[in-house]
Amino acid sequence: MQRLLKILGVITSFVLLLVLLGGALVTKTGSGQGCGKSWPLCHGKIIPDPLTLETVIELSHRIVSGSAGILVLLLCVLSWFFLKAREARPLAVVSFLFLIAQALLGAAAVVWGQSAAVLALHFGISLISFASVILLTLLIFEVDKKFNAQALIVDKKMKFHIYGITLYSYIVVYTGALVRHERASLACPSFPLCSKSSALPTQFHEWVQMGHRFAAILIFFWILYAAVLAVRQYKHERVIYWGWLIALILVSLQAVSGMLVVYTELNLYVALLHALFISCLFAVLCYLCMLARRSKTR
Repeated sequence: MQRLLKILGVITSFVLLLVLLGGALVTKTGSGQGCGKSWPLCHGKIIPDPLTLETVIELSHRIVSGSAGILVLLLCVLSWFFLKAREARPLAVVSFLFLIAQALLGAAAVVWGQSAAVLALHFGISLISFASVILLTLLIFEVDKKFNAQALIVDKKMKFHIYGITLYSYIVVYTGALVRHERASLACPSFPLCSKSSALPTQFHEWVQMGHRFAAILIFFWILYAAVLAVRQYKHERVIYWGWLIALILVSLQAVSGMLVVYTELNLYVALLHALFISCLFAVLCYLCMLARRSKTR
């Protein structure tokens, strides 16, 4: 059973990552109405005709999301009964409920339409389900000590940074999703200033873009500070040490890809990498939260 859970956890994590990237692809290519206002069918049919590029992208995203729902449900049920870790059942519930919420929000956007502010939640809700499944998978591997599960000792200062950065990263995710749904990705064609003629934003879309940039710069330096603390004080706690170094690498890649989005004028592959890096970063931060919650305070 443990082998089956491991395989299922890895596959489910990968498929949920495809759901996240697929949602970003739908937004970036403007394919949200690729199936019209019909849901769960596409243009009222199982296989619509003609199959335009927008239709293929939207339909593929729906198929992958539906497959993810089945996999998450199966993983949650098996984890509920066979995984003894105390975090298993709460994570199983959270991963499934947030995946359902993501699907319903997507369906509502297709049928009735939603504001950009509400649509931005779509990615954030999917991200929580993805992180929960990643944590479930790590718990499965912990059973045979594939991951270090020894008792950790983490001081209050480091716990503050772990919890604070994780919560703040969700805000950054929301601001980034808002940039996409407000179509403000290229509102400021210069970096780090909004434009060569104006250092400060002058209209709404520029404020949305610069607000996200400010939030992203702040999380970069906050993670950098936490990583420095980990290097100085937590070399003996390797999972904390490497967790923060990985987080620093991911947030650096996130920053570089964000700048390239501007310089390449919204290159699709760069934009998808931008979504990939923040998804992986959030999962790492959530894992650090789980470790901090387990640990003893010194």
